[in-house]
Amino acid sequence: MKPETDGSMPRPGTGWLREYSRDWLRADVIAGLTAAAVVIPKAMAYATIAGLPVQVGLYTAFVPMVVYALLGTSRPLSVSTTTTIAILAATELGRAVPGGGTSELMAAGATLALLVGAMLLLAAVLRLGFVANFISEPVLTGFKSGIGLVIVVDQIPKLLGIHIDKTGFFRDILSIVQHLPTTSVATLSLALLLLILIYLLERYAPRAPVPLIAIAVAIAGTALLGLPRFGVATIGEIPRGLPALVWPQLDLVMEMWPAAAGIALMSFTESIAAARAFGSPAEPRPVPNRELWAIGAANVAGGLLGAMPAGGGTTQTAVNRKAGARSQAAELVTAVAAIATLLVLAPVISLMPQAALAAVVVAYSVDLIRPGEFLDIRRVRRIEFRWALIAFAGVVLLGTLKGILVAVIASLLALAQQAYDPPVYVLSRKRGTGVFRARSAEHPDDETWPGLLIVRVEGRAFFLNAQHIGDKIWRLLAAEQPRVLMIDCSSLLDVEYTALKMLTEAEATLRRDGIELWLGALNPEVMRVVQNSDLGRTLGRERMFMNRASAVERYERLRS
Repeated sequence: MKPETDGSMPRPGTGWLREYSRDWLRADVIAGLTAAAVVIPKAMAYATIAGLPVQVGLYTAFVPMVVYALLGTSRPLSVSTTTTIAILAATELGRAVPGGGTSELMAAGATLALLVGAMLLLAAVLRLGFVANFISEPVLTGFKSGIGLVIVVDQIPKLLGIHIDKTGFFRDILSIVQHLPTTSVATLSLALLLLILIYLLERYAPRAPVPLIAIAVAIAGTALLGLPRFGVATIGEIPRGLPALVWPQLDLVMEMWPAAAGIALMSFTESIAAARAFGSPAEPRPVPNRELWAIGAANVAGGLLGAMPAGGGTTQTAVNRKAGARSQAAELVTAVAAIATLLVLAPVISLMPQAALAAVVVAYSVDLIRPGEFLDIRRVRRIEFRWALIAFAGVVLLGTLKGILVAVIASLLALAQQAYDPPVYVLSRKRGTGVFRARSAEHPDDETWPGLLIVRVEGRAFFLNAQHIGDKIWRLLAAEQPRVLMIDCSSLLDVEYTALKMLTEAEATLRRDGIELWLGALNPEVMRVVQNSDLGRTLGRERMFMNRASAVERYERLRS
């Protein structure tokens, strides 16, 4: 596997175009068309989640896809939009332009995409690619499960053929229950039929273009059976032609930037995760800072041409890779299919029932809700299971945009909790060997030395955890009453000034109580810090050791 590097900002055509082999062309064309069968119906469906007309989904499957293909570093990543981005965009558009008409919503959606792109480009300039790992996996599991549940509830009215005023998750559920008597039987029947069809095809024909087949069946039903006569609502007329230039709404910029920051974070997080998950070991790894640049440029270009916020999708990337994509040329083929749909198939797509798009959204959003992952996390670490639940509850109770903030805070708290409570334990030596290990009842025959307490501290010692580490060691001292305390620093990565000052004060207190402090196995950086301090001058070479064994030998000589 080639190493991941930051590299310089990419230029159009860099890399894969120069290295392109004609032998890849057939595989890329097949993969691009196969991915298009999934991307195009889902892009239209996700546009409806955001409250935008379906052609915006097609614009998003065209413009960002082309720009990323030319600038991106991941060969299989397929960039249009995702369920997470769509629901985040829906929340912000509903807040920024409540009750807006189609033109107002399209302008606001394009402005939001432009803002998302601008923030990603700024992050690229500042080299903030490390935020790809900013949200922990358990927190992301909770966040996505919450998003999945919110999307399913959001689409239920379309499945039932009813209309409700959306005011919040639990109130929306109550409103749906109240409107059940007005359910359109024809709409619900169609939705159930499509959901069953999608389930059966996914189970028994997983290589088939399932969303495309479901949409085709729904359109055929409209054309042959006249479903609108029975109360089944359709998409309606779709403007034909290429996307036109859309000027951003400057009055919305200051209002929308917090939401754009959240969407940018999720877009990049999802994109880099999908790129890494489906990359081949023989390919260069995605470069985070260059991915920021590519996805940012894709959103800026998309916003200027009427697209909604975009990012790499896991499902469509998986399809692209499984269909045999060898390079970004497959994405160009998908983009061509999207624009061909706009130019040629718009009259056919206008017959599509809204319930069909809702069924596609629900079928693929349910996959985001993964109770099994919660159980897996709980089996491994209960504290991280709690962070996953917090992120899930944040989305459901507070909404998707605030849910991002909850997810980020939960990740930071999880990190802070781990940093605050580093392992501190007593060491003993396996008898007859040079192996030191944590003292435990499982190894009663391990060697210890009366009057010598060897304590290992793991991680970093800094202002957040210095007092907590000290409290743990003082409790061990009270229980053991040693003459010498030797701190094994082999797993101590760094000592910050606050922790060093507290250790210096502790050494003076120990010395007054008749206890010597020794340090052993310091790495070069920690050694340099200690030697440059008052503590280093106090300890001298006599009380700082290269390793644990030399400290034990010194102690045994002193006792004899």
